[in-house]
Amino acid sequence: MKKLLYILLGLLILSCDKNNENHPVIQTDYISGVDISSFPEISLSNPVFYDLDGNQKNVLAILKKNGINTVRLRMRVKPDDGHCSLDEMRPFAQILQNMGFKIWLCVHYSDTWADPGQQETPAAWQGVSFNALKDSVYNYTKRLISSINPEYIQIGNEINSGFLHPQGHIDNQSQFLELLNEGVRAVREHSNKTKIIMHFAGTDASNWFFNLIRDVDYDIIGLSYYPLWHGKSLTPLKNTLSGLSQTYGKNILIAETAYPFTLEWNDWTNNIIGTEDQLILPDYPATPQGQKNFIHKIKTMVSEIKNGIGFCYWGAELIAWKGEQATDGSSWENQALFDFENKALPILEEFKILP
Repeated sequence: MKKLLYILLGLLILSCDKNNENHPVIQTDYISGVDISSFPEISLSNPVFYDLDGNQKNVLAILKKNGINTVRLRMRVKPDDGHCSLDEMRPFAQILQNMGFKIWLCVHYSDTWADPGQQETPAAWQGVSFNALKDSVYNYTKRLISSINPEYIQIGNEINSGFLHPQGHIDNQSQFLELLNEGVRAVREHSNKTKIIMHFAGTDASNWFFNLIRDVDYDIIGLSYYPLWHGKSLTPLKNTLSGLSQTYGKNILIAETAYPFTLEWNDWTNNIIGTEDQLILPDYPATPQGQKNFIHKIKTMVSEIKNGIGFCYWGAELIAWKGEQATDGSSWENQALFDFENKALPILEEFKILP
């Protein structure tokens, strides 16, 4: 499968060249980003995408044309299926860099999903001494930096509860901080350009968390915001963003967000969002315009904060790529940036109009 993936990704570059697309690096510090970590896997099914005018076009060219300047990539240590591994993401990152995208690595320090409810230590690192675990964090982070040379890197994903459980659980604050600092040290010692992001999910207890890591050497505060999990009022979000940035003197961004353009399904996989009580109503209905208005509000809110530097849309690529009857397909296809015919949605227009 790996060989086929490299061939497909190579053809993707050629298709962009045939279209005579010019892909200069966007000279801006504002992050207009998307997380498309599953695209290498999705590309194996050869989906066809269409731009806002209905023309068939390479999906990365569509994103680039609409002002997206940063791509966030999920990194796992040794995933069972090989997806989001360094072997998969390194060639994909090279393609993106050749097109002028900035790279943002979201390091999970796990073989699987890492989030506030799950921070499972990679199988190869389990049962080792604490000093050996610190060495693993340092060496793995060093390898990522040396292999991809990203503009941004997260030391952990949504680390509200710490990471690398049980040794790095936040209840054991000293060990959590030591592990965090090993990741930071690897970045600082092997890159002069990579900015470090600390990523927290939501707003509750965020001040407590960032006070805990106040002596850690990092550059950017990142928050996740999904109405389903983090509240349906945007006012507390804006107040939190402003307060954290001022208190800790850091640039700040929305590291993850998304919103549905419909409550319908395009496969038989249960969707994360499927009912009106999960929405912010009446302001943002589950329509293409409601989705666009939501991200416009997020973008505007961040830009109004003194140190706000952008946002990243999660799951931009997660169409129902396994087919309409798949029960193990996409739980996010109604929140992607493309409709059920794989046509670009109006929300994309918001990415190219930077504050």
